[in-house]
Amino acid sequence: MTDTRCFVAVELPESMREEIGRIEADLKVPGLRLVKPGLCHVTLKFLGEVPEKKAQKAMEALKGVKTAPFDLKVAGVGTFPGRSIRVVWLGLKGETGDLHMQVEDVLEPLGFEKEKRKFSPHVTLGRVGRPNSETTQELIPKIARFSEEDLGTFRVDRFYLKKSTLTREGPIYENLAEYGL
Repeated sequence: MTDTRCFVAVELPESMREEIGRIEADLKVPGLRLVKPGLCHVTLKFLGEVPEKKAQKAMEALKGVKTAPFDLKVAGVGTFPGRSIRVVWLGLKGETGDLHMQVEDVLEPLGFEKEKRKFSPHVTLGRVGRPNSETTQELIPKIARFSEEDLGTFRVDRFYLKKSTLTREGPIYENLAEYGL
């Protein structure tokens, strides 16, 4: 029996992924590993390496999430943490909190600890492998150009339990289950 790397996520519409590709083309700097636009998503909860039986239980538990569909606005490029950039992201505005909390609540009894940090919904565009001042200095003006970028609003009416397989060419995501709201 093998472990499966899993996470719970909301997918973006294809039209937004095309816009992300346009933004990423302008953000390219040495040291920044960009996420392929087709793989960009909103992570609600990262589960990590999960034994197959526990993944099956998580799949079943997530059926208990009951919340109404809602709209999310995708706007503004920003970074984590501050002085040396580690992550470049697109911001989200909307009510992801209820969906996130319900996902946390149904998975906690299975041994998935609730996140201690405040949930900060975002779409990761890229990661800096080794944070450094040179990469940060190159990124600051590029990010400033997109700080007010508005990709529009989309309706969240489903979420997914996803499997992530890491490869040299980047991750491969596979939907294990889809859940309607």
